[in-house]
Amino acid sequence: SALLELQNVADFSALVPTFIRSATEVQVGEGKSAIVIAVPLKFLPVYRKVQSRLVHEFEKKFSGKHVIIVAARSVKPGRRVGKNTTQYVFSQYLEDVAFPAEMSGRRIRYLKDGAKFEKIYLDRKDQQQFEEKTDSFSAVYKQLTGVNAIFTFAPQSARE
Repeated sequence: SALLELQNVADFSALVPTFIRSATEVQVGEGKSAIVIAVPLKFLPVYRKVQSRLVHEFEKKFSGKHVIIVAARSVKPGRRVGKNTTQYVFSQYLEDVAFPAEMSGRRIRYLKDGAKFEKIYLDRKDQQQFEEKTDSFSAVYKQLTGVNAIFTFAPQSARE
């Protein structure tokens, strides 16, 4: 219903032929949560054009909860599912979750007990805008893929 209200506003008239597949709430931490909006993959470019303003309006409407827009993706059953297919879907989810922030690096760390987690470095120029959302990014990525990830900002280089 919030999308229908925004579609009537002139700034979001491009969203009229689109729809949302689902919206779920993900617990981020103590008393904090994020809303994940899944849109059909074919409408993702339309949403990306107005995503910054749309997310801002949704966050105002939902009392400060972080809003993240992702494409509804899945590995199709019946097809040959390999490690590369799953990795591709996970990397696409990673780009969706962090959008519009730029990723400057990605590291996988393996622990002694066999567990692993990813460390995703976001560009330092986006730090002011996305610093408070990094916990939400981690929780949403974990919910979508089951992979533990830490979103942080790239360390400053020695030249700066």
